[in-house]
Amino acid sequence: MTILSTLQDTKQHRQVFAIMVPMTLSGLSIPLLGMVDTAMMGHLDAAYYLGAVAVGSLVFSFLFWGFGFLRMGVTGLTAQAYGAQDQTKILGTLTRGLSLALCLGVLLILLQDAIVHFSLLLIESSDNVERNLALYLEVRIFSAPAALINYVLLGWFLGIHRPRLTLYLLILVNVSNIVLDLLFVMVWDWRVQGVAWASVCAEYMGLLLGIYLIRAYAKEKKLTWDWRQDLMWEKFTALFHVSGNIFIRTLCLISCFAFFTLQGAKFGETILAANAVLMNFQTFMAYGLDGFAHAAEALVGKHSGRRDRRALLDTIVICAFWSIVVALTFSACYYGLGPSLIGLLTGLTNVREAALEYLPWAIAAPILSVGGYLFDGIFIGAAWSAAMRNTMLISSVVFVLAWYFSQQWENHGLWFALMSFMLARGITMAFEFRRKQKML
Repeated sequence: MTILSTLQDTKQHRQVFAIMVPMTLSGLSIPLLGMVDTAMMGHLDAAYYLGAVAVGSLVFSFLFWGFGFLRMGVTGLTAQAYGAQDQTKILGTLTRGLSLALCLGVLLILLQDAIVHFSLLLIESSDNVERNLALYLEVRIFSAPAALINYVLLGWFLGIHRPRLTLYLLILVNVSNIVLDLLFVMVWDWRVQGVAWASVCAEYMGLLLGIYLIRAYAKEKKLTWDWRQDLMWEKFTALFHVSGNIFIRTLCLISCFAFFTLQGAKFGETILAANAVLMNFQTFMAYGLDGFAHAAEALVGKHSGRRDRRALLDTIVICAFWSIVVALTFSACYYGLGPSLIGLLTGLTNVREAALEYLPWAIAAPILSVGGYLFDGIFIGAAWSAAMRNTMLISSVVFVLAWYFSQQWENHGLWFALMSFMLARGITMAFEFRRKQKML
């Protein structure tokens, strides 16, 4: 079957969109929340509130995204078990993922003082930013157990091809977070602590819904758990193998974004705030493209479990086509609506002017980033975690080199390094895919 005939197969498109649409809708609620957080702080009377929340959000992105292997590892293993119709492995993967997430979440709370201290050592900004950052961190850390468990639930729901359950969970978390933002910040004037408490409350609301959805699914399928068997140490081998590689990959990814934000802070509060505004564009685009990456995760995993190479390759063609279409659409929207969106996110004139100067980078970002997001989904579904790790290490070196040779451009150089990194992800994974596709 040729690429053209695959693209003309409406059944293939329907399969992809059945997963993509709910995953995209749920995913887009996350950057929408980030935009609301930014808008809440951006319309207060000083830029340091926005800077503190930007850095605080980065810290928890580093922590929580660092444990993103909980979602990705569970998705890949569950999808392959789903394709093989192995209910025992499907339930066992969930059990092991939940137990690991709970332990890690509690550990993060116990390490609260160290996390706050280390974060303040890293940031080189004003006393106002550092003081508000500490207030944010001390509250937000209590969301850790619920946030990490929700990662596992999201991955498992996707792996069993129930993307609507993922939609319900994320919509509840993010809509409740936005409502609580408005209440805590705009009505009760809790400022940065209000943003943090809104996140904590919303994560636990999502956890309660997730427990209900699991119970409903188990009742529907008449499933029972053998907890003792599922939690035997040797059963964790596959999850640890996949998770370890994805953890290293994610650590590199977050480190590059962390460097971007922390280096931007050295250019002053205005640049820090302007970069925070534009990173909402990047995040919004990322979750838009992730819809097709998630479809690739679930379908590639299922077809891999069934050893159906033809269906697997057809899925990749469809996901690639629509990813490119969506990336071009995002770039066009940012080109036409970028100034208006910046105006919505901040009323501070100096921040708005700085964001407009660097807007072209945000416009180019979807086109430069699309390959990395698509191949992430393919590699997760195929459980090629070692390849994900290796390509990310190479891309991180590209980021460092690009920044080193462009420092004279200051913040433009910082954006150049970030875009070089995103492009390198797609290129390195494309080469690795060509090498490994014979294994499909």
